Amino acid sequence: MIGLPIINKARLESKKVLMRIDINSPLEPNTGIILDDSRFAGHIPTIKELSSSRLVLIAHQSRPGLEDFTTLEMHAEKLSQLLGREVIYVDDIIGRAAREDIGKLENGEILLLENVRFLSEEVHPTIEKKPPEEQAKAIFIRKLSSYVDFYINDAFAVSHRNQPSVVGFPQVLPSFAGRLLEKEVETLSSIARYKARPRIFSFGGAKAKASLKGIANVLDRGIADIVLTSGVIGNLFIIAKGIDIGRINTNIILARDGEILEEAKRLLKKYGDKIIIPSDVAVKENSERLEVDVKNIPNLKIMDIGIETIAKYTSIIKEAGMVAANGPCGVFEIEGFALGSEELVRAMAKTKAFTCIGGGHTGAITSKLGIKDKISFISTGGKASLLMISGDKLPGIEALREKDS
Repeated sequence: MIGLPIINKARLESKKVLMRIDINSPLEPNTGIILDDSRFAGHIPTIKELSSSRLVLIAHQSRPGLEDFTTLEMHAEKLSQLLGREVIYVDDIIGRAAREDIGKLENGEILLLENVRFLSEEVHPTIEKKPPEEQAKAIFIRKLSSYVDFYINDAFAVSHRNQPSVVGFPQVLPSFAGRLLEKEVETLSSIARYKARPRIFSFGGAKAKASLKGIANVLDRGIADIVLTSGVIGNLFIIAKGIDIGRINTNIILARDGEILEEAKRLLKKYGDKIIIPSDVAVKENSERLEVDVKNIPNLKIMDIGIETIAKYTSIIKEAGMVAANGPCGVFEIEGFALGSEELVRAMAKTKAFTCIGGGHTGAITSKLGIKDKISFISTGGKASLLMISGDKLPGIEALREKDS
């Protein structure tokens, strides 16, 4: 928390406050109905604390090219329901309609602008390569910042992104961290200092490169005692041990970045006793779940960890002093292959250890099972939480620290 400026309610009273939130949510494909409002709920404390301000919210839904890339009209309705008061929606961001609606705001009123990713400046492929001071020169930042007095980042889940709405505004406006961001940083930073042992980290999901970096960080820094691997990263470590997992699985893992295999081998050589890899997996054969030993994997896609691995991992979690999990164990969306993900989450819910789930898909599984209240802390961020736990600096948070008001 050192150097992170936190909101001051009195200072912001009657002021126009621009706040970046993250209400990016799963939508029902046919109706566009919001299926999970947990991210909305996370921002309620900060919004309520600013009840005497004139609040302008900016957010996104999905990204260009995806089916759920849409307007934020339903998001405004959902937020209104949760707050019990109107959240005004305007289908504009920096144009006349937005400017006029911001100008008309009274104390206590809330305005949600259109999906910020409708602006090319927010999502251009080269944007993340530019330093924050360059991003602050974007038309989007220059225009919108002239309508408001302060900026608040309460969107932890996008704070790992070096994008204008996250890092640009702190360059030109007095800026603060919201209550959700404050809680996330405080909790996730404390994991590295957690004294109860052993400290178990479970890495799964489909992002092998990010997970590999996270594993290296927690092991190099002595934060992790044991690392459980599953999903794509687990399969990568199986290959690194010299085991043939079939052409289809090898191609999925190494097609984009073959260099990750050498890094996995390096980590196994250095920390082999601390990195636990699956001993069996589940593949899909004729629409059925088939359990196979890792040494006998047919040329079928690996969909989950196997029963033997599940038993071993849950046993390790049972004896933990702290457990942090990021990413599902397999393709949990397909019936019959959520077993590994669900059983690891259930094991975390039963242990007396401090437990932390890194949002994203693993958080969704916890919600589905109805055991959210059994987990010590569920982050709103997937990759952001992984990076924070493993000791990386997040651009959105560093932008606030550097421009401490």
